[in-house]
Amino acid sequence: MYGIVKQHRGNIWVYSEIGEGTVIKVYLPVSEAAGTAEEVIPESAADQTGTETILLVEDDDGVRALSRSILERYGYTVRVADNGQSAMDIVDGCSQPIHLLLTDVVMPDMNGKELFERICPRYSNLKVLFMSGYTDNVIAHRGVLDAGVHFIQKPFTVKDLATKVREVLNRPD
Repeated sequence: MYGIVKQHRGNIWVYSEIGEGTVIKVYLPVSEAAGTAEEVIPESAADQTGTETILLVEDDDGVRALSRSILERYGYTVRVADNGQSAMDIVDGCSQPIHLLLTDVVMPDMNGKELFERICPRYSNLKVLFMSGYTDNVIAHRGVLDAGVHFIQKPFTVKDLATKVREVLNRPD
């Protein structure tokens, strides 16, 4: 299975926890024959589009590229970083407001929560959406995220990401 997935430029992620079980996720790239953005986004999804700026922080190349593509198709301006320090460099050099931090929870050197805590003082209205391949229960149990934060489980669909991003941006909190 690993060989077939790799031949198709995909990835396999395996998460296993003693007493919790094992989750195996297979990620494959979007088909080269995919339609244009106008064809991919149905008219009913128009209320999920936006013009806000999103800082996307994800250490996996494939997930980062896919997330960026989805968000840009929905009209967002996307700044991209592959780790916490790169994200901080973007924040330091960015003169435009950042409306949403979309960040992986588990990353080397600086996790998503630490990154948000470092960026938050610079943007008083910054919203955050955490994402992870681990379940929200596992992450909350380990103390990485507080219960009740905005969270999206990887892998996600185009619709799931667009809906969740719009939901978080529309919240008055």
